[in-house]
Amino acid sequence: MSRPPSNDPDFEIGFFESVLRRSPGYTDVIEILGELYTRNGRIADGLRMDRRMVRLQPANATAHYNLGCSLALSRRKADALKSLREAVDLGYEDLTWMMKDADLKDLREHPEFTQLLTRIAGKVLKPKTRRKKA
Repeated sequence: MSRPPSNDPDFEIGFFESVLRRSPGYTDVIEILGELYTRNGRIADGLRMDRRMVRLQPANATAHYNLGCSLALSRRKADALKSLREAVDLGYEDLTWMMKDADLKDLREHPEFTQLLTRIAGKVLKPKTRRKKA
């Protein structure tokens, strides 16, 4: 879904909230609202959207990653790490972004966060196994 051009966050939020009222399961809108809320300092509302997205798409690695970010911003480190672990388990592999994502800055020194980064690096950098010619 493309977003309407606007520099007014209140307009954008209001627009997408009205769409969501008419279509409560519209996952593209839920994802957009989560981002808008968070970007505009409405962390609790962003967290609510991220939880909703995970309920609707429990196998979506990015949804779990976004939930982890919202939980980290809410200073809920253990829950954030659990959600990020689930994202990695589901296939999240964007190591570069995860290392620089400002939402996760409070987790950077946590040993479990470092383990997740190492785990992703191992998957991404792992050489492909080739069959020997007979």
